[in-house]
Amino acid sequence: MKLFLVLGAINGFLAVALGAFGAHGLEGKVSEKALGTWEKAVNYQMFHTMALIAVGLLLAKVQGSGLMWAGWMFFVGIILFSGTLYIYSVSGIKTFAMITPIGGVAFLIGWVLLGYAVVKYL
Repeated sequence: MKLFLVLGAINGFLAVALGAFGAHGLEGKVSEKALGTWEKAVNYQMFHTMALIAVGLLLAKVQGSGLMWAGWMFFVGIILFSGTLYIYSVSGIKTFAMITPIGGVAFLIGWVLLGYAVVKYL
């Protein structure tokens, strides 16, 4: 439980910091398309930060391996989806953009597992 709350707090901080960096530090240094990609990464990181916190709070109420796996899938998704989009935005290396969908699949799995855990345990 505590681990996902801590991961949520760290990722919330990073999403805000990276959002500010994108808005102020990258403006004029990368294309508008790259800035849009950066913003998408920040948005998905923040959305799934909230999911990490929800998992942490739910784990205080119920224990379930599906719930635990949901948290890990959200965390892996943040790294693989948002992380690769951040790198792609500043580097333009398309290989990173090709890894991004794996993070998207991790997000989807996390949401399915979270939904299953809620139906099963609550």
